[in-house]
Amino acid sequence: MGRMNGKVAMITGAGGGIGRATAIRFAQEGARVAALDIDAGRGQETAEEAGAAAADGGGAVFIETDVTDRASVAAAVDRIVGDWGALHVLHNNAGGSTLADGPVTEAPDEEFWRVITLDLYGTFVCSSLAIPRIAASGGGSVINMASNVALMALPGRDCYTAAKGGVAAVTRSMAVEYAPDRIRVNAIAPSVTLSDRVKGMIENSSEIQKLADQHLLGFGQPIHMANLAVYLASDESEITTGQVISVDSGVTIY
Repeated sequence: MGRMNGKVAMITGAGGGIGRATAIRFAQEGARVAALDIDAGRGQETAEEAGAAAADGGGAVFIETDVTDRASVAAAVDRIVGDWGALHVLHNNAGGSTLADGPVTEAPDEEFWRVITLDLYGTFVCSSLAIPRIAASGGGSVINMASNVALMALPGRDCYTAAKGGVAAVTRSMAVEYAPDRIRVNAIAPSVTLSDRVKGMIENSSEIQKLADQHLLGFGQPIHMANLAVYLASDESEITTGQVISVDSGVTIY
């Protein structure tokens, strides 16, 4: 029996990187996975890969969703519960920074609002719509994506830092708020994780390249975050809540 048999999971930003790796791992552990992404082609690829890897009882579907649009998210949640009758796990994975970021005195307003809307508001709106359904299903787990920038100083990424700092803070308050509903709320805080998008950023960012020597065990891979997400989504983490857990190759201690 898989570690997530009988669970229904919703993963945002599932079209690649950490989201895709998590969708595949959840399906391998027996979960029914709704892979949400704004990119229909990449999202469908994830659903097909996760479906092919699924254990007995598991499976995957793609739902085209814009996490910055409340109506789009509401439609996705309604479809998940309508098709599968429950929702147990929300992985708020959609997000990301760009090379337009910079120090607070230089970063453009457009980049600030882009990352705040996607990373922070996206987490907020998905949680606001999914949590009542998780509560109605008997409880479960919300997994947010923070970052090492929420836990340490990383100059030159002040827009992203603001958004991920907000995610870390709201993770703790949500954990207290929804504990009576048997809902655990935690966040994963990666450092540099070698998704295709991040590989491109590393090649063009001296600040990120400087981080390389601080990674005691090398840069992370999407599967490392996905493996922690399985633990946080499964019943193994039944009393783990309100935590921002670093998966960062030791960066925040070095």
